[in-house]
Amino acid sequence: MTIKWVKSDPLVMNGEPFCYGTRLTVRNILEMRRNGLTPSEMLAQHPELRPVGIAEAFRFAAGEPERYGAFLEADGSLAGPGFDPDLASALPEHLR
Repeated sequence: MTIKWVKSDPLVMNGEPFCYGTRLTVRNILEMRRNGLTPSEMLAQHPELRPVGIAEAFRFAAGEPERYGAFLEADGSLAGPGFDPDLASALPEHLR
């Protein structure tokens, strides 16, 4: 079974894209990142999250600049800390 890590459903979270298996929206994850939390700290605070879910949320947001522009730097990258090399090495190749 393939899991779609970022979902959008008009009946869940008022249609705001969210991470599979959580009550956290992509916007929530981006807010945590912009406020200085690393993915490791997000995982510690929200054990329902998975590294691949966070990475998919980052990828989803980067592909939706009109929706998540407030979380983008001038160069188009996401604001805040990203994955450390150890955690990133465990992600699928397309999410590194």
